[in-house]
Amino acid sequence: MLKSEKANAKINLVLDVLGKRDDGYHEISTVFQSLDLSDTLTFESRSEGIGLSSNAPALPLNKDNLIWQAAHLLQSHYGVSGGVHIHLHKRIPVAAGLGGGSSDAAAALRGLVRFWHLPWESEVLYALAAQLGSDVAFCLQGGTALGSGRGEILQPLPACPHFYVVLANPGFAVSTAKVYQAFVPDGPNRTGAGGLVAALEAGAREEVKCGLENALERSTFSLYPKVRRLKERMQKTAPSLMCGSGPTVFALFDTKEDAAKLCEQLKAEGISAWLTETVSASLGGGENV
Repeated sequence: MLKSEKANAKINLVLDVLGKRDDGYHEISTVFQSLDLSDTLTFESRSEGIGLSSNAPALPLNKDNLIWQAAHLLQSHYGVSGGVHIHLHKRIPVAAGLGGGSSDAAAALRGLVRFWHLPWESEVLYALAAQLGSDVAFCLQGGTALGSGRGEILQPLPACPHFYVVLANPGFAVSTAKVYQAFVPDGPNRTGAGGLVAALEAGAREEVKCGLENALERSTFSLYPKVRRLKERMQKTAPSLMCGSGPTVFALFDTKEDAAKLCEQLKAEGISAWLTETVSASLGGGENV
């Protein structure tokens, strides 16, 4: 019997860069938020090894894929002798700042624990997640959380008020390395994550919309002016922010009707756009198929 697992996209409601660490990574403070937009992983037994397939032809289907790496780490840690074939049905845009690869890796960990009938050991899973990438630990749990360190140190937060979300992508990838290289701190005027955390604790949806902040916007905008123009276009309609290091921009709406209107307008202008919504429950959605 096949088993499947959802892999939800994420946005950063706040992303503050605090400085460069000795290990070469940047120290950040961020508020993660899961979205309903998701990929689906399906698992099927095979005699040995790890096989991958996908509806997204541009993705590597070998050891360079985070799904393969997640399966290999779990297989090695628990000494699993059997193999698995994993099919990825991709819906989250690739290289868009939405955490699709990280979420796929997290879904592989969650789904294979069930598929191989392994114990759910949180410390083990979060340690493996941290080896795979900075965002994988959040994608393992989902919902709303404050991230620190590289993003792998998590503190659960009160559920974000529900919003409909429009995602728009200008049609090209950005270099995260170049964005961080170009980053220059804004100085003491940034509010960081504190204001948004307070808004979430108060359940104040208007303050949440006012608290959106991304310290990487300035460096991304300088390198990729089209991302700036896309945000300015969306900001005219609703509170908007760049996702991660870009290039996707999101806008928050109270009503589905208003969100759908912007989404259709962007599509009519030749911009790739998606309509989704925030989710606050624990992620996974695993099922037999």
